[in-house]
Amino acid sequence: MRLQEFFEENPNGALAFSGGVDSSYLAYAAANYGYGWRAYYVHSAFQPAFELEDARKISEQCGIPMTVLERDVLCKEEVVANPFNRCYYCKRIVFSSILEQAAGDGCKLVIDGTNASDDADDRPGMKALRELEVRSPLRECGLTKADVRRLSRETGLFTWNKPSYACLATRIPTGTKITAEALQQVETGETRLAAMGYRDFRIRLHGKVAVVQLPQELQDRAWHEKTEILAQLSPIFPLVTIDLQARKAFD
Repeated sequence: MRLQEFFEENPNGALAFSGGVDSSYLAYAAANYGYGWRAYYVHSAFQPAFELEDARKISEQCGIPMTVLERDVLCKEEVVANPFNRCYYCKRIVFSSILEQAAGDGCKLVIDGTNASDDADDRPGMKALRELEVRSPLRECGLTKADVRRLSRETGLFTWNKPSYACLATRIPTGTKITAEALQQVETGETRLAAMGYRDFRIRLHGKVAVVQLPQELQDRAWHEKTEILAQLSPIFPLVTIDLQARKAFD
């Protein structure tokens, strides 16, 4: 099945929207091949401010209305405890919220941006999507992340080369309790590094230590700018270090 055919068969519904590469292209496709589609962005402590800004830009560019739902994901002990399947519990909260709101708006079908490159067997969150009967058109149509980036570039979406960005909760080791303070520290630190021109990096928290993970091509630059990096991050974290092992980007 082609993506256009999916939207011809399902001309309206609700899109779980994150402002990332995949859901942004879905927003474009829904607006061009369907009608009456609505985007829903669930805002929580797990999403940095720039993600919402990007989502709003894409919504305006594609002409698809977007509803922002505020949710406190830290109200659930299953999420705060940060078990290996934390994503399952978080997805249940996020998508249940979208399903409820979408139903109230008259939308019976909810879709998300899972693509054909995503390993369904290795992601606890995928179990939640199956249980809630959320469909994934990109995956159903066999579109990989590389396909989505190419198509996004062809259609003029600025997200075509946006680095993949996992939620802030992934910066905290499994089994370590998630706090709003820790999430805010990570967001502030990553925002400051991004302002210095760094991309596709992560700040991982290990106790009081902030470990900066960078791709190979940025390692040398970071070591030369370690004084500047420390000046930005030391006010936030008691200890800061750069991971000697280069970060591998998983698209």
